[in-house]
Amino acid sequence: MQLGMPCTTQSVLKSLTSDANGVPGRFSTLFRSRQVNVSGYSRFRPVLSTIGEESSKVFNHRRNGIGKMVQGDGSECTNSRATVEWCSDKLRDCSLQMSTTRGKSIHCFVIRNEIEPDSHLWISLINFYSKCGYLRCARQVFDKMPAKCVVSWTALISGFVSQGMVAESIELYCAMKAEGVRPNEFTLATVLKGSSMSSDSQTGRQLHADVVKHGVLSDAYIASALIDLYAKFEEMPDAYEVFHMLPRKTPVLWNVMLNGYAEQGNGEKVLELFCEITTEPEISFDNCTLSIVFKGVVGLEDLRVCRAVHSMAIKAKGEEFDDFVRCSLVNMYSKFGKTEDAYKIFLTINRPDSVAWCSIISMFDRQGSKEESVRMFRKMQRSGVRPNQFTLSSVLSAATDIGDVRYGRSIHSCAYKLGFESDVLVSNALIGMYAEFGSIHDGYSLFDRMVNPDVVSWNSLLSGFHNDGSDQGIKIFRQMLVEGFNPNVHTFISILRASSSSSNVETGKQIHSLVVKNSWADHAHIGAALIDVYTKCGCIEDAETVFKRLDEKDVFSWTAMISGHSQSNRGEKAAHLFNRMRREGFVPNEFTLASCLRACSSISSLELGRQLHSLSIKSGNSDDVFAASSLIDMYGKCGCMDDAEKAFDGIPAGDAVLWNTIICGYSQHGDGEKAFGAFKDMLAAGVLPDKVTFIGILSACSRRGLVEEARSHFSSMAETYGITPEIEHYACMVDVFGRAGKFDDVEATIEEMDVAPDSSIWENVLGACKLHGNIELGEKAARKLFELDPDTDSNYILLSNLYSGGKRWTDASRVRASMTGKGVKKEPGCSWMEIDSRVHVFLSGDVSHPRLAEIQDKLEELNRGAVEAGYVANVEIVLRNVTESEKRESLFHHSERLALGFSLIGKANGGGKIRIFKNLRICADCHEFMKFVSMTMSPAREIVIRDAKRFHHFRNGACSCRDYW
Repeated sequence: MQLGMPCTTQSVLKSLTSDANGVPGRFSTLFRSRQVNVSGYSRFRPVLSTIGEESSKVFNHRRNGIGKMVQGDGSECTNSRATVEWCSDKLRDCSLQMSTTRGKSIHCFVIRNEIEPDSHLWISLINFYSKCGYLRCARQVFDKMPAKCVVSWTALISGFVSQGMVAESIELYCAMKAEGVRPNEFTLATVLKGSSMSSDSQTGRQLHADVVKHGVLSDAYIASALIDLYAKFEEMPDAYEVFHMLPRKTPVLWNVMLNGYAEQGNGEKVLELFCEITTEPEISFDNCTLSIVFKGVVGLEDLRVCRAVHSMAIKAKGEEFDDFVRCSLVNMYSKFGKTEDAYKIFLTINRPDSVAWCSIISMFDRQGSKEESVRMFRKMQRSGVRPNQFTLSSVLSAATDIGDVRYGRSIHSCAYKLGFESDVLVSNALIGMYAEFGSIHDGYSLFDRMVNPDVVSWNSLLSGFHNDGSDQGIKIFRQMLVEGFNPNVHTFISILRASSSSSNVETGKQIHSLVVKNSWADHAHIGAALIDVYTKCGCIEDAETVFKRLDEKDVFSWTAMISGHSQSNRGEKAAHLFNRMRREGFVPNEFTLASCLRACSSISSLELGRQLHSLSIKSGNSDDVFAASSLIDMYGKCGCMDDAEKAFDGIPAGDAVLWNTIICGYSQHGDGEKAFGAFKDMLAAGVLPDKVTFIGILSACSRRGLVEEARSHFSSMAETYGITPEIEHYACMVDVFGRAGKFDDVEATIEEMDVAPDSSIWENVLGACKLHGNIELGEKAARKLFELDPDTDSNYILLSNLYSGGKRWTDASRVRASMTGKGVKKEPGCSWMEIDSRVHVFLSGDVSHPRLAEIQDKLEELNRGAVEAGYVANVEIVLRNVTESEKRESLFHHSERLALGFSLIGKANGGGKIRIFKNLRICADCHEFMKFVSMTMSPAREIVIRDAKRFHHFRNGACSCRDYW
């Protein structure tokens, strides 16, 4: 039934006074009128002049008779058909320009003047409202259309598809078929496009059947939509079958097919199709084809193939690529890290788009050229190109790695102004940046404002608690689980690192069980994190179990296990694992080398350390700061400060860790002048000292007895550098004052401490009291030590020696009896040395060595030479009630003397330094003996002994400690 005009007008006016979803009132504001009365058209006259420039030109002219009107350009429409055509044309223009105000004014004009629309005007109205997103209005106009044709159905379906309303578009298509309207190629192509946006592949196949039924499969527009549909459903074999059946393949169809394979990362098929195109003489591929191909072949991960495709393109098309293709080339070469090639092509782009800028900025970021990445971002801003979320996340990553918090905050401000702060990708990068800078509060605040955080958001937040030692990371992880997020690999690694830093083994075990439950136990990186937790919590056996159960070990899991043994003072085990790792074909990285070098330091294995040094040079890791600091530390602890200096001088630019390592090395070797000189050089290089630096400087002052210098450096920590002194710094100051016999300053320093003194403080006090015979303060220090650390044998021995030095034999015996009663055993003196890559160990009074007779003969010879030079055995240090000859005999068989004798016999008797390592502090008599022995040796030889406290370099009758140790 054909509806009359009044009904049509009333319905449409009602729709015009509603928004896109049919909510009343929005269009009334457009007309600046509260109500619209459809019964009286004259009420529109006062407001029509406000609805747009084009409508003003129309409505400011009076109609000249029933079908006559003056158009805005001055020409006249002399009949109603011309008026209808004029309205249709203007509505088409409004659709293209998305001019809703002008389009609605034209519709209002049609209604006001009671113009009877023809089919073309009806379709124009539907098309206008559909394209402008007013689907409710479009549907109402469509429903009132007297005779609906396939074009009107298609226009309405297209509107719903463009707004992503796939289900509604399918329903309309079904309704159209039910009305007996036969779809044309545009209808089918439109509904196929809508179906590709859904997850219902079955509907797509039914539409494919309709295409075949209507015999329009050969239409290029429909074929491309159908191929795209199968590609979106990742059903490329079906897409290829459709493509293969087409009698004529246009460049557009080739591009759709190529893009389908490229989107799925099937570079082989992209290359195969491209080669097929180049062999088809009637097919001429365009720049769009090339951009798709360059994107697709990246998935092959073969630079040679990508270069070959680039060469084929140049051969076929020359170098007349448009900017879009050049941007694709930049992206392709940047993915392979070919910085120079990508940058050269980038410079040829006339107007790089945001994708090209993002590719070049991301490439510099991935290659470690952080400053260049930041520079390119600034250049992008000056060019006027608006950065996207990917660009911002890349430059935030660069700012994080540079460590420039101010620049990072400026990028945050930029993201906020551009409206990207709420973008998940940018928010995650910002949270990670603040976590890296230690600004946990800022990161958490940003996370709290996120509407839809994802797993990466939680992981970024957790990364801020890797090294803080608190349980806050554990709480956040629990909250993540409560909110229903499934942890991934990075989540488990982050939370395990947080557990490791807090030494919370129970939490680590709970997470381990969750790892097993989620089937991640065999993952190499998670395994490495679990090993790290167990080793740092002292559960080395559990760490070994995890390591053995890993099906596929990688360099990270090997490094974690080697580092665990190294940190647990199992240097020999760490070295064994390192050799096994290399035998199994794994290439150590800089962290592996650093961990194994630390193991060499703990066991004083100089030969293995030298081998590792050679390996680091061959592998190109010698300049790595992390490996270099471990190398310097190894040489220092093996008694080779000359080699440590050479390694330090070979690093182009050192950070605080490197400077601290060399300063502490000088301090341990008693070379205070060089330690202070290195400190001055550090400041001159612009490197700020940290708390470790001052431990090395204060220790150097202590070993040299420089009281006033120590006071000055201690004061400068807070006053000049803003460093709050910690327990280690106070221990150094106590040692400085105690060695100098300034016990009033010792007690004043302890009183001024902001933290409770620990065992290191009282050990230094007791040692100083033993040195100066201060029994009263020594007893107080011993009582504190027995409370804090009752199982340490050296505390009892120091107190006993203090009493013995004061001839209080009864008290000394009482302390030793107490020690025996509590089951505390004295650690025996032990010395070792490495000769010809073999470690030889000696205990005090050892009679088990196979060359003991030769060793004793050599010691007798050395003793005679020392006595002739003036050496007198200091039997007073033997605090046992035995005869003097027995005391001399006891001193004669100290472990360091046995090691010295062995080093000077047989094959061991070579030139150069003699390096001996001891677990306890060297006694005063052995110290004196070594000085006299060094007098009898050639000037080129040197005896180096590392005891529990420091290094002693004996040469020409003098020691580097200057008898102050």
